[in-house]
Amino acid sequence: MTETTNRQTEPFATYREAADWINGLVPFGIRPGLERINLLLERLGHPERRLKFIHVAGTNGKGSVCAYLTSVLIRCGYDVGTYTSPYLTKFTNRFQYNGEDIPEETLTALANRLKPEVDEIAATPLGSPTMFEVSTALALLYYATVTYPDYVVWETGLGGRLDVTNVVTPVVSVITNVGHDHMDILGDSIVQVASEKAGIIKAGVPVVSAVEQPEAIEVIRETAERKSSTLYLYGKQFRETPIEVRENEQTFRFEGLFRNIEPLTITMNGAHQRKNAAVAIMTLEVLRQYYALIVEDEDLAAGLRETAWPGRLEMVSDNPRILLDGAHNPEGAETLSSALTDTYRYEKLHVMIGMLENKKHRNVLKHILPLVDSLIVTAPDFRKAMAAEALGELARDMMKEMDLHVELAVVPDWREALERLRRTTGSGDLAVVTGTLYLIADVRSRLLSNSDNEKGW
Repeated sequence: MTETTNRQTEPFATYREAADWINGLVPFGIRPGLERINLLLERLGHPERRLKFIHVAGTNGKGSVCAYLTSVLIRCGYDVGTYTSPYLTKFTNRFQYNGEDIPEETLTALANRLKPEVDEIAATPLGSPTMFEVSTALALLYYATVTYPDYVVWETGLGGRLDVTNVVTPVVSVITNVGHDHMDILGDSIVQVASEKAGIIKAGVPVVSAVEQPEAIEVIRETAERKSSTLYLYGKQFRETPIEVRENEQTFRFEGLFRNIEPLTITMNGAHQRKNAAVAIMTLEVLRQYYALIVEDEDLAAGLRETAWPGRLEMVSDNPRILLDGAHNPEGAETLSSALTDTYRYEKLHVMIGMLENKKHRNVLKHILPLVDSLIVTAPDFRKAMAAEALGELARDMMKEMDLHVELAVVPDWREALERLRRTTGSGDLAVVTGTLYLIADVRSRLLSNSDNEKGW
C-alpha cells in the first residue's frame, strides 16, 4: 500500500514525462553562473565530492577526446561515467556508464528526486535551474549514488569558468583548443574565450592542452602558474607524428614527456583526430604519473582503435557515399576542409549544409565553398535555425566575391534536401552533410533508420 501511494505522489510515472520536464526547462536559457547549481548540489548532499573527474573543455574536439578517454579506460578495466552534450539520438545518450546509456527507469527515478528541489529553488530570487543545470545534477546523482564509477569523463557545456560543470574539482583538466564559437556569450576575442576555458583550471590540478594561438597559450600558461598547476602543452611536452594515413585508418607515434609509444592506430579520420588522440594519451600519462593509473600498452592501443564518435567525419552510407560532419564553426569547417583535401578521394563533391542563427557563417563557408561542385542549403528542425533562404543568399554573395561557380540549391525542408543530395551524388562522388549538429542528428537518424531520435542540447 505504501509503495503504491509513493508512486502516485511522484511527479513522473514514465521516462517520457521526466525527459519532457527537463527539456521543458530550455526556455530558461543559458545563464552562466554557478549559484543555482551549487545550491541544488548542497540540497542533494554534494554528490560531486564523491567522484574523480577528468574535466574536458575546448571549442572543438571535446567529444572526441572524451570518447578516446572513455574507450581506453574501459579497456583498462576501469568503470567509467561519461557526461557529454549535445546528444545526437536520445536524451539518455548524455549520461553513460561504461559506454551504455542511463536506463530510462533510472533517469525517471532521479528526475523524481530532483523535481521537488528544483521547484523550491525556482521559488527563490535565483529563479528556476536551467535544463543544463538539472541535467548536470542528474548526472552527478547517477554517478555518485547509482553506478559509482572509478572516473567520470566530464565535458563542459559552454566555456568553462561559469559553466555548470565547473562545480567539480577534477584530478586532471583538459583544454583541447580555443576557437571562434559562442563568442556572443564567451567574449569577442580569442583571449577572452581562452580566459573562459582556463576557468576550469583548479589549484594544483595538472592541465593538458592542445591550444595553439600564442595569445591563448599565454592565458592558459598564466592561469596554470597562478594556480600552481603543471601545464602539459601539445608541441612542447607532447606531440604526435603520423606514420601512415589512409581513409578510416591512421597510424602514428606518440612522443611525451614520460615516454614514447608507437605504433598507435585510430579509425577516425582527419589530422585533428590524431591530435585529439594525443591529448587523450597525454591525459592518461598524467594520471599514470600522478595517480598510478594502470594502462597496459595493448589496452591503450585497443581502446584507441575501437573509439568512434558519431557525427564527426562519419561515413553513414556507401551507395551513395555520404559523410556526416558537424562542422558548426570556422575551426570545424577548416578541419573538414583539410580532411576532404587530404583523406578522401572523389570525382565530385556535393555538400548539404544547415546552420543556426548565432554562428559565423561567412567564415564557415569560406573553407567549404572552394572545394564543392554543388551546394544544397537547408534548415534544421530547431527553434534557432537560420532560414535556408538567408544562408543561401550569403553563399551566393560569397561565390561572387570568390569568383566560384558552384551549383547552388536552396531547399528549406531538410528531408527534401537529403533526397536531392542522394540523387545528385554519383558512384564516384562524395556527399557531405555538415553544419549544426541538430541537422546532423536528424539526417543520421533517417539514414540509419533509427526511429528513436530525440535530438537536442
